[in-house]
Amino acid sequence: MKTILFQGDSITDSGRSRECDDSRGYGYATIASGRVGLTYPNEYNCINRAVSGDRIVDIYARIKMDIINLKPDYMSILIGVNDTWHEISRKNGVLTEKFEKIYTMLLQEIFEVLPNIRIFLMLPYITHGTSINEQYDEFYNETKKRAAAAKRVAEKFSLPYINLQEKFNEAVKNAPDNFWTLDGVHPTVNGHALIAEEWFKMFEKIK
Repeated sequence: MKTILFQGDSITDSGRSRECDDSRGYGYATIASGRVGLTYPNEYNCINRAVSGDRIVDIYARIKMDIINLKPDYMSILIGVNDTWHEISRKNGVLTEKFEKIYTMLLQEIFEVLPNIRIFLMLPYITHGTSINEQYDEFYNETKKRAAAAKRVAEKFSLPYINLQEKFNEAVKNAPDNFWTLDGVHPTVNGHALIAEEWFKMFEKIK
């Protein structure tokens, strides 16, 4: 049985259990895992090791325990919004240049140990919402910078990526922002379903 690993921040964490890998939270990781299991019964073991509040430097700090030691065959990463959010709110974010540098180091070290792993990146996004509306332009511009950096990293390693900002921009044409996110960042069940759908389509391409 092959292993699929979900990595990221609270969007991916979504209340997952720290004691049992069978509990993957209430978000897109669970929806996508269910889709994988339904489509490919007993072929994949899905693990969610995302941590709420994480920035790229925090994932890098967890690389051994929560990535390499698990020896995943597939991995998706969604990171970047806290690198912006923590900088705006408490001056403890990760600026774009360092974000790109650490992301590159993360992937280099993973591929050194797990050369056959298949990885795809999901670029950070925001919508209008209660947590960010007062500083929306700054949030949007800074998140866009991290998304562009993540795209450059993906291209550097010839990895596929999902531009989630584009997906949410399209989604809000059909329903208001609060239909898709609770606060501009954390998805509603509808937003999680959107991410899960894009995740599964990408997984189908790379498997």
